[in-house]
Amino acid sequence: MSNLASLESYRGELIGYCYRFFGCLSEAEDAVQETFVRAWQHAGDFEERSSVRRWLYAIATNACLDMKKARQRRSLPMDLTSPGEVPDDPRSLRVLPETRWVGPISDAYLHADPSEQVALKDSVRLAFIAALQMLPPRQRVVLILRDVLAWSTRECAELLETTPASVNSALARARGTMSTHDAGPAERYDEELLMNYVAAFEAYDVQRLVTLLAEDARFSMPPYELWLQGRETIEQWWRGPGTVCKGSRTITTRANGQPAVAVYHAVGESRWEPFAIHVLDVAGGQIERITHFMGAGVFAEFGLLEQLSEDPQEMMKL
Repeated sequence: MSNLASLESYRGELIGYCYRFFGCLSEAEDAVQETFVRAWQHAGDFEERSSVRRWLYAIATNACLDMKKARQRRSLPMDLTSPGEVPDDPRSLRVLPETRWVGPISDAYLHADPSEQVALKDSVRLAFIAALQMLPPRQRVVLILRDVLAWSTRECAELLETTPASVNSALARARGTMSTHDAGPAERYDEELLMNYVAAFEAYDVQRLVTLLAEDARFSMPPYELWLQGRETIEQWWRGPGTVCKGSRTITTRANGQPAVAVYHAVGESRWEPFAIHVLDVAGGQIERITHFMGAGVFAEFGLLEQLSEDPQEMMKL
């Protein structure tokens, strides 16, 4: 029982596991908290025939499956509709509830995640997380355990209280579904491209921004249903509705193992407030996808400043 005192040391990797299941940080944190509550409530049932880690993953899996029974699948805009147009597409004003969308996760939550040793950070990329949401809950668990955490078929069968044949069948179906979605590995981190994006965006130099995009780049802004595809369409957006971003300030960060930029909009002459975090998918030295996560709530999840100011004394108070 003394091993149970170290439960907190597993929080980071359990958040990574539950985040992959839900596609939402707040739900992952709820599931991990429920896992710890159940662990303490049933501490007397732990007979140390398996490791504390294995026991916690079994509890976390059951917590995730229980929570998922009443939830709908989370998505990204491109999973729901065809690309939109600028400037008159009615979907540009259509907002869906937060519960419909995959959310980002700061890399700070993933430093203790052992899956980095197996699949690096490809398994938290937004495209991968969104594809996972297409799977039925038990298939999702099997794929995460087998292909991300590298558990054996026997270990998965024991955790799920099923047979190895059932695990292999679920894994085959899950892999088949995942293969139909754009969830492949990311390229290496491109610091130069990120810095070029930041410089162009703060200057709001649309011509420079467009040169950074792949020809068929995708652009989305959950909770808005609208998404755009292609350099020309995205350029139209930046030269139209996107001009509200002129005068923004930025902070670079990391989300889902990908480069990201926190954008603060100007409020008055010397203050900037949270607007959106841009998560970038990069390949071949170009930006293939920009996903904007809107609102101050996501900034809080990332531990970012509540506002920026040109006044040094004000900045020290934040």
